[in-house]
Amino acid sequence: MTVTLADEQYHYVQARESAARTYADAADRVFEYGSLARIRDTAGREYLDCLSVAGTLALGHNHPEVSDKVRQFLDAGRIQQALDLTTPVKYEFLRTLYGVLPEGFAADAKVQFCGPTGADAAEAAVKLFKTATGRRTVLAFHGGYHGMTAGALALMGNVAPKTPVGTLMPDVHFLPYPYSYRCPFGVGGEEGVQIGLRYIERVLDDPESGVPKPAAVIVEAVQGEGGVIPAPVQWLRGLREITARHDVPLVIDEIQTGFGRTGTMFAFEAAGIEPDAVLLSKAVGGGFPLALVLYNAEYDTWRPGAHAGTFRGNQVAMVAGAATIDVISRDGLVDGARRRGELIGESLRELAAIRPEIGEVRGRGLMWGLEIIDPDAPADRLGSRPADGARARAIKRRCLEHGLLIESGGRYGAVLRLLPPLIITEAEIREMITKLEKAFIDCQG
Repeated sequence: MTVTLADEQYHYVQARESAARTYADAADRVFEYGSLARIRDTAGREYLDCLSVAGTLALGHNHPEVSDKVRQFLDAGRIQQALDLTTPVKYEFLRTLYGVLPEGFAADAKVQFCGPTGADAAEAAVKLFKTATGRRTVLAFHGGYHGMTAGALALMGNVAPKTPVGTLMPDVHFLPYPYSYRCPFGVGGEEGVQIGLRYIERVLDDPESGVPKPAAVIVEAVQGEGGVIPAPVQWLRGLREITARHDVPLVIDEIQTGFGRTGTMFAFEAAGIEPDAVLLSKAVGGGFPLALVLYNAEYDTWRPGAHAGTFRGNQVAMVAGAATIDVISRDGLVDGARRRGELIGESLRELAAIRPEIGEVRGRGLMWGLEIIDPDAPADRLGSRPADGARARAIKRRCLEHGLLIESGGRYGAVLRLLPPLIITEAEIREMITKLEKAFIDCQG
């Protein structure tokens, strides 16, 4: 058997990289080049990238305008890292960012630049609101994902990464998320939404609930890693009303959903609410590491140095981030994500109508999930069948063979996740659906 250079490279890295790696084990290729929605491996095979680095690359790979801005910046010999010092780049980035925030939120919003990952933004938000409120409890949600550092891990719904670690941040309590297909109350739909809200209110009202008044509630408007589960707008409105009435800060994690991904600039805007804080990373850096917390100025009570990080002044990321936001705004990509999302949703529902192993199609904008089930297993009282993670992994693998890069997540890894870049064309969407359908055919029976 001939051993290629790609084989050598892949197995060399595999042998030396930790057992914690994930994506590479499902894609045993060596990827080298990227252009917008396309990537190519070292063997010359091309793939339609509908993972976008877990939603990070809003404009795809090497968008020419972003690349030009970064190249000009580097050629100019300007500061590349600056801690939290003021620079012209930071000034321009903040002006650009605040220009796309909802007007009411932007008017009173302060910003904390964090370390390079979204997890650090979650950590910063917890520290901020514990400091500002003097409370210690944080409420999170089943299925939630906010990062892998110790504090963020404590907020995670998935127990698998938490179980071996032992001691994590204490005083975190979990609430049911509105997941209609597998409703925690066994009812689904509007009734499930209303029961969930009443449950949350009871936790905050009841002096015997066992849950002290929290420093914050943290939630994703659309759960990503948890299985692409959009919260109904009426649930988000109800959550905001309840938290505001009980004087509990509401933190919205927009790390994966921000900047047009769900068909609005930020996912929470679909509900017409105003949170107390928003977590941003991924797309905000235009493909480079950047994370931040935006929050209402009334909570700006921490002292200098209360949260820091060497790379919070990543100037390259600010240049790329501002360029990305400019392109998204100028080219109408938020509305484009909504319209293309309608095409994806319609196409996926047509696929689900002929593929019984698809239990549910759900998503918004350019963020979609297919929950893969065992169609031959008995259904529960809601008509839902058991998740089939093994089948989902097999379909994902066949997608790769057909030149389509996607990811899986959710309970038991049974949700196929589609996160194409905002610049994806309608022709590429049709190509995506065709490749996906071929993968299902390959795995039938």
